[in-house]
Order: sequence, then C-alpha cells, then structure tokens
Amino acid sequence: MSPSDLAQPLLLSLLGTGFVTAFLHAALPTHWLPFVLVGRAQRWSLPRVLGAVTAAGLAHIVTTAAVGGLIVMAGLALDQWISGLLPHLSAVLLFLFGAFYLARATLRGPQLAGGPQIELPEPAVSHAAAFWGLVAMMAISPGEVLLPIYLSQAAEGAMVLGVLTLAFAAGTIAGMAVFTLLARAGWSVLRLERWARYEGAVLGIALICIGLLVVMHQH
Repeated sequence: MSPSDLAQPLLLSLLGTGFVTAFLHAALPTHWLPFVLVGRAQRWSLPRVLGAVTAAGLAHIVTTAAVGGLIVMAGLALDQWISGLLPHLSAVLLFLFGAFYLARATLRGPQLAGGPQIELPEPAVSHAAAFWGLVAMMAISPGEVLLPIYLSQAAEGAMVLGVLTLAFAAGTIAGMAVFTLLARAGWSVLRLERWARYEGAVLGIALICIGLLVVMHQH
C-alpha cells in the first residue's frame, strides 16, 4: 500500500477508531491507578510520573504489537491455504470480541472496580525499582482487545500495521496520562471508576463497528 492510500477514509476511520479504542482501554484503573499510588508513595514529581506512564505505555504496546504480529503471520499463513479467508476471519473475530465485551458489560451491569483497598506505605524500594516495576507490570499484559484489529488489517501491509501501532501507542499513552493527571489533580478515584466501568460496553460497540468497516471494505 502506497503512502497516498493512508488518506483513504476507511483507513483513517480505522486509525481513529484504533486510537479511541486504545484510549478507552486505558481508562481501566489498572492502567493509571498504580502510577498515582506509586508516585505518591515514592514522592515522585509530575514529570517523573509521566515518564513512567510513557515508558510503561510503550512497553504495553510493544508487547501487544509482538503478539499481534504473531497473530497476523498465522492469519496470513492460513489465508494462503484458503484464499480470501482472512478478511472474513478478522471480521468474525471482531464481531465475537465485540459481542463478548458488550454482553459481559450488559449482564454484569455498571459496577465499580473491585478489589481490596490499597494503602499507601512509606517508600520501601528504590526509585529505579518502582519505575521498572511499573513498566514490567504493563509489559507482561498485552492489550488483548486491540489484537483483533491487527488481524483485520493483516492484508494491508507492514506500513498500515506500523501506523496502526502508532495510533494504539498514542491512544494508550494519552489515556493513561489523562487519567493519571486527573487523579493527581484531586479528582475522586470513584468518579473516574464510574466512568471507566462502562469501558466494556464502549469497547464492544467499537469492535463491532470496526468489524462492520472490514465487511464493507470487502464489497
């Protein structure tokens, strides 16, 4: 695909949806609350907290891109055996993932993030250990909700997949940074969680919309 193809409305829509999906995925408290708590416990300045957010967000996307690359290679290999299967397979997976997240959010209903209350201990580790611990925490948990989008664009070439990865990285880091900043600025954590609890429904709808775009692109 040539660079001029990047101006196509369909691809721009997919990239925009990828950014929004990654941003909404970053609304999960696990993507920003640890940075607020560790930063407070370690008495970090705002630039240091945002540095940890950026490094961890990049590690999160690198892991996601690596897993997504493996899925793309497997999908392309399968497509060689059954010509034309890949676009339909990616659309089906997007619909299934979207339906799963939407159904789970509907059945569970709006809920606050659970888990035990987290206390703020005095700094017990070095700043480097705390920093790399946060990075490792995000690196070992790829964004599974982003993986079907990689498969949907597998046949478009490395350039599109690379730009899509950049959109994921921008959305993830922006989301993590925004919610971290809001929490540090004094916003109630419960208020943020009330907004984040709808993430499943929003992600489900977004994935189904991407699946529809993939289907429309085939006609």
